[in-house]
Amino acid sequence: MYNAKAYSAASATSPLASATIPRRDSTERDVQLEILFCGICHSDLHQVRNEWRDVMPTVYPCVPGHEIVGRVTRVGSAVTRYKADDLVAVGCMVDSDRTCHHCREDLEQFCPNMTLTYNSPDKYLGGVTYGGYSESIVVDEHFVLRVPSNLDLAGAAPLLCAGITTYSPMRHWGVNNGKKVGVVGLGGLGHMGVKFAHAFGAHVVVFTTSPGKKEAALGLGADEVVVSRNADEMKKHTGSFDFILDAVSADHDINAYLNLLRRDGNITLVGAPAKPLGVSAFGLIMGRRSLAGSAIGGIAQTQEMFDFCGAHNITADVEVIPIQRVNEAYERLLKSDVRYRFSIDMASLKSE
Repeated sequence: MYNAKAYSAASATSPLASATIPRRDSTERDVQLEILFCGICHSDLHQVRNEWRDVMPTVYPCVPGHEIVGRVTRVGSAVTRYKADDLVAVGCMVDSDRTCHHCREDLEQFCPNMTLTYNSPDKYLGGVTYGGYSESIVVDEHFVLRVPSNLDLAGAAPLLCAGITTYSPMRHWGVNNGKKVGVVGLGGLGHMGVKFAHAFGAHVVVFTTSPGKKEAALGLGADEVVVSRNADEMKKHTGSFDFILDAVSADHDINAYLNLLRRDGNITLVGAPAKPLGVSAFGLIMGRRSLAGSAIGGIAQTQEMFDFCGAHNITADVEVIPIQRVNEAYERLLKSDVRYRFSIDMASLKSE
């Protein structure tokens, strides 16, 4: 075991502050990396403030961060895919049982014994796992990803969550050239959805409640922008979409978007409203439409996404901050005051 610098929360009401945490020594199958950038996900804020206490209560101290990009500093004797100085990444998972049918199908994100990057039982040290708001981390080789060398590292970090969360359902539902795709909401998830749908060759329509976001949406690759509060604009698209990605976490009328799907069209939720959405049965039945949900992807698909991003030079639009401004970033995140993700330059931790 060794000690590492980190930022952690001591309680649900405590600000994140400088701390020292234990990290396990590497086994023969492990990769140790120096963390260069770590994205801030909205789930970090929920977890730090114990807002998911009914589902996954937070254990303190809590070190968030599951959008990790770094450089390999050490590899175990049995590691074959990585070597010192490689640019690598770690996402939302650091382990799984490798034996269940989900794992055998490269869908580790559904493994009942998956270990999350932070606030998950730590089978090596006891307690819980600690995330990427830290100077280093040790992870099993299987859960380490290779980062294309042409990608900006600060912008690559959010690909580990915002990226794969939007890429995975588009791949699952067959988004490709010639399809008409809608993206509801232009935030951290939505802006990645627009970039991927555009790169897949789809005709991309962004739905927003803010007319002022039209220029930004077009700049990201959207072909059209619809103000969802405008009934006439919405009506023009009735029954025409192959796929809609719903990235809104606030309460909204899902039926307005179901009606925009063509026969056999799908709408997938990646945003998570706190209250249940009221769904019209007839909105689904009459067009054999489907409503689905999706989380992240498995390790193989996440590497596929990284390779796709390298080929198309896709990263998240980020505001880079030092770790010392993380609490300010959380407050701004609550106000949606970022375009579109925060990425922490972990070199700033060296001054602590």
